[in-house]
Amino acid sequence: MTPSVAPEQEPAFIEVGQDPGQRRIAVRARRGAAPGLFWLGGFHSDMKGTKAIALDGWAAEHGRACVRFDYSGHGESGGTFREGTIGRWLEESVAVFRRFCAGPQVVVGSSMGGWMALLLARELARQPASGASLAGLVLIAPAPDFTEELMWKGFSPTIRQEIETTGVWLRPSEYGESYPITRALIEEGRNHLLLGSAIEVGCPVRILQGAQDPDVPWQHAFALAHRLPSDDVVLTMIQDGDHRLSRPQDIARIIAAVAEIQGEST
Repeated sequence: MTPSVAPEQEPAFIEVGQDPGQRRIAVRARRGAAPGLFWLGGFHSDMKGTKAIALDGWAAEHGRACVRFDYSGHGESGGTFREGTIGRWLEESVAVFRRFCAGPQVVVGSSMGGWMALLLARELARQPASGASLAGLVLIAPAPDFTEELMWKGFSPTIRQEIETTGVWLRPSEYGESYPITRALIEEGRNHLLLGSAIEVGCPVRILQGAQDPDVPWQHAFALAHRLPSDDVVLTMIQDGDHRLSRPQDIARIIAAVAEIQGEST
């Protein structure tokens, strides 16, 4: 069942980081029962995307809490996209989770958000959040280590040289205008690589991957699954699915995965 669209909320704003790197982060937090939903969007996307809105609508219908936000340089948040790094966006993800989440949470991460979800789980294992915990992860076309595995290693020598000498390369996008890939994004991303060893998350994991995904190959999802504990990890391959997985049938699968972890049916 596809949920209806819930009335849009006005965002709250929090400040993350210290001067001169402080930025204003936009957050939409819907109150409700636990387990709640915590949305982590993708690279160059925002919290008003199809999947985020659908999940918020489902949460509203079922009386569940739902928190979504924009990384700095995305959507309604402050900062510039060019200044973004994995560590910077992770800091914001942790700050929003700690500030707005209470009780067990199903963290739903799309593309880069899948990497963020895994990094968030690691951070919470090191220092648990007061009053909030992980009920499970739902990862949609997850892209851990994408700056290295899916960008840098696939770039031509010409593109690499441009990034190294000028500090930035404008990458064409079929979803809109070209966007900058910076040397800082690539180099700082190496501090957060996960696929070289086992990834302990301490909760159930559901992965949804499109076999026709041109941005995150299905092999990447298999590589991730092999690094996760084997006791409660399910990988669903959607044979005709693309990267976005935003069709009604894809949304239904995502919601079913969330509902399974939450212990209720749609």
